Amino acid sequence: MSAGRNVEQQIALQQRPPSLAMPSMAQRPRPEPGFLPLHGGFRDHFVTTPEAKYRCESCRLVLCNPRQTECGHRFCENCITDLLSKPNPVCPADVEPLFEDKIFRDVCCNREIMALKIYCRSEKNGCKEQMSLQQVMDHLEVCPYFEVPCPLGKCKEKMMRKDMSEHLSRKCKHREITCEFCNHKMALTELQKHKDTVCPAFPVACPNHCSFSSILRSELSSHQHDCPKAQVTCSFIRYGCSFKGLNQEMREHESSFASEHLRMMAVRNTTLEAKVEDVKSELMERYKVLPSLSSRLAEVETQYEEMREKNRQLEQKLVSMQMLMSTHSEKLLEVEMELRELRPLRAMREEVEALRGSVENMRSIVSSLDSGRVGSSSGSHTLGSLEQQLSRHDDMMSVHDIRLAEMDLKLQVLETASFNGTLIWKIRDYKRRKQEAVASKTLSLYSQPFYTGYFGYKMCARVYLNGDGMGKGTHLSLFFVVMRGEYDALLPWPFKQKVTLMLMDQGPARKHLGDAFKPDPNSSSFRRPTGEMNIASGCPLFVAQTVLENGTCIKDDTIFIKVTVDTSDLPDP
Repeated sequence: MSAGRNVEQQIALQQRPPSLAMPSMAQRPRPEPGFLPLHGGFRDHFVTTPEAKYRCESCRLVLCNPRQTECGHRFCENCITDLLSKPNPVCPADVEPLFEDKIFRDVCCNREIMALKIYCRSEKNGCKEQMSLQQVMDHLEVCPYFEVPCPLGKCKEKMMRKDMSEHLSRKCKHREITCEFCNHKMALTELQKHKDTVCPAFPVACPNHCSFSSILRSELSSHQHDCPKAQVTCSFIRYGCSFKGLNQEMREHESSFASEHLRMMAVRNTTLEAKVEDVKSELMERYKVLPSLSSRLAEVETQYEEMREKNRQLEQKLVSMQMLMSTHSEKLLEVEMELRELRPLRAMREEVEALRGSVENMRSIVSSLDSGRVGSSSGSHTLGSLEQQLSRHDDMMSVHDIRLAEMDLKLQVLETASFNGTLIWKIRDYKRRKQEAVASKTLSLYSQPFYTGYFGYKMCARVYLNGDGMGKGTHLSLFFVVMRGEYDALLPWPFKQKVTLMLMDQGPARKHLGDAFKPDPNSSSFRRPTGEMNIASGCPLFVAQTVLENGTCIKDDTIFIKVTVDTSDLPDP
């Protein structure tokens, strides 16, 4: 990282929501649950004692998800959250006030901490392995000494991974076992309940205590139908017969009461026929009102469709009016800006035209005097005076022509400049420019200037298509440059605004690659410029060339670079 890089933050500008989340450059996955401590920093046993810069200023443990404050101190994510929850929070290291919007994720420090060597978290169980903090979860997935829960959900025991096979085969109370009666598989704890309640092949006694002492549970239902001691109800109960008795008594009842059963059926049939007639007459009455209801329903549906169509037309008109108003507002703003910029230029041109007319008048006078001159002394004196005035006017015209050319150049710059702190830089002919960079013909490119406001900071971007420094030959390097502006005397220095660098994704996913940093106030890159521009500051390893050229950031041999400077807390000059 070049001078001025204090805090870097990987961000994404896609869907996201207040925190602006984006995958980091290396596309690293987030740590799994259980990898991070519940509170504070890492308590792992490190092979070598970590340096003081890797320790949290609050809990004094090794930093977990490090965050850096404006005063330069680092805290764990949980620790800084606890500090910010207090009224009037201050940094415990230097008692400087803390502001949530001035705290940033320290990606560089986090990368170095993830590379520190530690002993396995199962060291107390006998594991002697060493690995980086980033690799600990991969190791624990296979560590034979790591304590894991029994895979059988109801078993709450934990044991070392190497003891799992013995536990599942001999010790677990919830291990799978086969019923000796029906060969059904189940947990050991459920075997006895299975036999007592649902096993279809388990022998049970007849509930009526008949002569059959042992019957398979699956055959019990059919046995109940034929059991001589089973209590049954007459099949004509729905017609009014109330007889109940044993199976062996039911046959005698059915033969002796056949005529009575027929009488009950006849009475029931007569009652049902009367009810059917009543239902028919009621249905006929309701059928008569159906046509009027149908017509009314059709009218309501027609009215509803008309209202929907009117509503749709009104919405289209409203959208058109909003778009028209937005377009007119933008055009009005552009016209006001152009008028404001062109007023001094128009006055200059009018003055030049007036001078030219005056010069032409002088020349005509000189010509007439020259043709009518008779050699008198007074005539010579007048002619000399007019020649001096003519020379003076020529000099003034030359000065005005120079100023007019300068104003034209400034007008061309203003037409392409941005005054809201945002630069969109379109770089065409990527392949040709990349080859020129590889051949050391044109190592870097500068963007057009952009500004934080009409009287704000003047800035530009600088890109190395074949990389610079540690990224040369492998990465695209992108830098931010502070330039000397016309209103620097009115602006606060050093430059402290947050800067976001971004390579635009031209594919449908719009997964832009971005990086952000807060300027180092002690760096010369952000002091008031004494020359045309300061030393560039940014990211030598902004994006790997393989990622850039194999993705969707290049389209039609063109790339787009966006630079955004935070102007929310910038005071008016």
